[in-house]
Amino acid sequence: MVAKKTAKCRKGPGAAWVASVAVMVADRERAKRWYTEKLGFSVLHDGEHWITVGRGDKGGALHLCLASEGGAGLEPGNTGILVIVEGDLKDECARLKGRGVEFVHEPTLQPWGVWDAMVRDPDGNEILLMDDQ
Repeated sequence: MVAKKTAKCRKGPGAAWVASVAVMVADRERAKRWYTEKLGFSVLHDGEHWITVGRGDKGGALHLCLASEGGAGLEPGNTGILVIVEGDLKDECARLKGRGVEFVHEPTLQPWGVWDAMVRDPDGNEILLMDDQ
């Protein structure tokens, strides 16, 4: 079992919160389709530059950024992004496989009692999926 630690956050004027995390992509429209059609996220904002996907009722958002706009080279790999999956992670992974999602590693029960898996988006960004236990 994972020990859950909570900390109190400051509230009110000047308080900060995470709005989005940038994910470098080569094609924003392709990435938007992958994150919505494969992972099941919703488009939270779709403007000329600012496209974010996520789940409006929980968590932050992923900002789909073109590498060419930021001047940084696209560096696929482990993004450090963690997506919590409600319900049975193995069932969700089977559903994702059926949608053609590429797995870096299949669902695995970790020694600390949590199931996780890792998927790769079309740009090579790796995302850790973990059960909500």
